Amino acid sequence: MPSWKNRPFRPTAVLPGRSPRQQPLHDAPERLLQPRREDDVPVEASVVEKALYCNGRRVEAPQSLREAMHRLHEPDNPMAWIGLVHPTEAQINDMAAVFDLHPLAVEDAIVAHQRPKLERYDETLFAVLRPAIYLDDSETVQIGEVHIFIGPDFVLTVRHTDRISLGKVRQRLEGDPELLARGPEAVLYALIDFVVDAYAPVIAGLENDIDEIENQVFESDPAVSRRIYELSREVAELQRATKPLLQIMDALEGGFDKYGTDEELQRNLRDVKDHATSVVERVDGFRSNLADILTLNATLVAQTQNEEMRRLAEAGMDQNDEVKKISAWAAILFAPSLISGIYGMNFHHMPELAWRIGYPFAILLMLVVCCVLFVIFRKRKWL
Repeated sequence: MPSWKNRPFRPTAVLPGRSPRQQPLHDAPERLLQPRREDDVPVEASVVEKALYCNGRRVEAPQSLREAMHRLHEPDNPMAWIGLVHPTEAQINDMAAVFDLHPLAVEDAIVAHQRPKLERYDETLFAVLRPAIYLDDSETVQIGEVHIFIGPDFVLTVRHTDRISLGKVRQRLEGDPELLARGPEAVLYALIDFVVDAYAPVIAGLENDIDEIENQVFESDPAVSRRIYELSREVAELQRATKPLLQIMDALEGGFDKYGTDEELQRNLRDVKDHATSVVERVDGFRSNLADILTLNATLVAQTQNEEMRRLAEAGMDQNDEVKKISAWAAILFAPSLISGIYGMNFHHMPELAWRIGYPFAILLMLVVCCVLFVIFRKRKWL
């Protein structure tokens, strides 16, 4: 990569009464990751790690960013690697003023929720990565955001998450001076490799969740539909974090010859691309599986509802049959009750009361009416 010391200076407009470090960037309409703070807190307050490296070995930690930038002009060509966590807008502006970062890249570092991407501004690469972790307690996926500035002899990482630390990447490279001596591009490779490898436990956790959901579906768990929906949203967000990685790797691979990338780094980056491709394919498969599970769950729910409706219909038909039987017997028994009630009114002028055959006639009439009603209800299948 070209030397930092040969890079032309890019002038910026200075507002009256302010120094270049105090110049604000254009406000963006998106929501910021951190609320703006008006107090003048130095950028060093958000720095979690800073070091200078010569030939892959750590030499010392500068006291400030300006000291680090000044040391980059020394004859032994050191490399600065500085990590920041949750910097404010003013602190990012200070960092940009020290390292002469492009305003568009700085604005992206301030604004929240950037998609994973790789862009080149003059001699500086700007990369956005979305690392993820799986939380076993809540069985959810949390996705962070890391912005990386790769210069000719410096690396700046801006981390917008507390749960994901980049300390393991620094420890790995400090334990491999030969790799770290290859410069800032080696740090970029290690960061991408760390993020891609961190997706493995996330994929394992999601795979386990999908297996549990499949069991819940066949157990007719009423809460499974909500869990499918929530997991589908997590997989969709993970897909948005992983799929652009392939474009990043293609862009890096396309610049191998143009920018003279080290052959060992080329092999390492191709290996990371293979891993990233596998991650993207697995995540795509998860989304397809969840869509199939959701369809299957809807089918099983519909079948269960149909079975319930059939049982209710059968129960209703049985009730109707019982009502018919009760009604038929009530009508049959009502006939003799009606006849006996008529002749039991004890009026003086009822001719039938004086008949010799009045009693047998009344009994016979009751039997005939009951038999006729029984035959009618029987033919209509009420009895």
